[in-house]
Amino acid sequence: MSLSIHLAAQADAPYVVLSSGLGGHASFWNPQIRVLQQHFHVVTYDQEGCHSDSELLPTPYSIDHMACQILDVLINDGIREFHFIGHALGGHIGMQLATYQAERKFKLLSLTMLNAWGELDAHTQKCFEARTSLLVNSGAEAYVRAQALFLYPPQWISTHIDQLTEAENKQLLDFPPIKNVLARLQAVQAFKLNEEHQQALKDVRVHLLANQDDFLVPYQRSQQLQQCLPHSHLSLLDTGAHASTVTETDQVNQLILSFLISP
Repeated sequence: MSLSIHLAAQADAPYVVLSSGLGGHASFWNPQIRVLQQHFHVVTYDQEGCHSDSELLPTPYSIDHMACQILDVLINDGIREFHFIGHALGGHIGMQLATYQAERKFKLLSLTMLNAWGELDAHTQKCFEARTSLLVNSGAEAYVRAQALFLYPPQWISTHIDQLTEAENKQLLDFPPIKNVLARLQAVQAFKLNEEHQQALKDVRVHLLANQDDFLVPYQRSQQLQQCLPHSHLSLLDTGAHASTVTETDQVNQLILSFLISP
């Protein structure tokens, strides 16, 4: 794993780390980088095991593996103080990271989580079961072609079908080993917020961002997460679905930036 650091104009700008969801690719955050660069050094990274030439992930595999790996790379690069923004699975990585602050001597300045959850919803589990079945029984193409249904609003798919098809074709050319995708699916379903996470986050500013039309993760999961983290701030959008960083870019960027730069 290697980091891509998009430098801000000011050398002493703070760092913000962007962590993707199940797909694991740094490119997911392309719509956010330029806006965040106005105030921050922006760190992006591809999560391990997410390319066609990737080695097989260890068994068992967990969110803790993902958190420890990015933390090791950040510390080795001398980055010991940073904001963290995670989408779905990426938010879980951020919560797990928080538990290592004292042990590894770093500071999590804030945690922003988009369409995340503290405990897996039964509906989301059924969605993951359907995706797993497609992958195992029908193959990578069926899995990739179906995923847009879980990520984007219907009208957005209708008006961006050519762009979407091109992106799917590229993804299929670099599709990771099926074992790796299954390991990541299992890891994200197994994560559960616990008291250790709550204690680790009690002094960390937390921003929750959810979309009411998210088909994959009901927005009520963010509301429940806020109850577990009562000091957190919740931004609830009407539209945008699960991947609102792509479908409602301007609104999401403004909400993220406003939170990060507020006192």
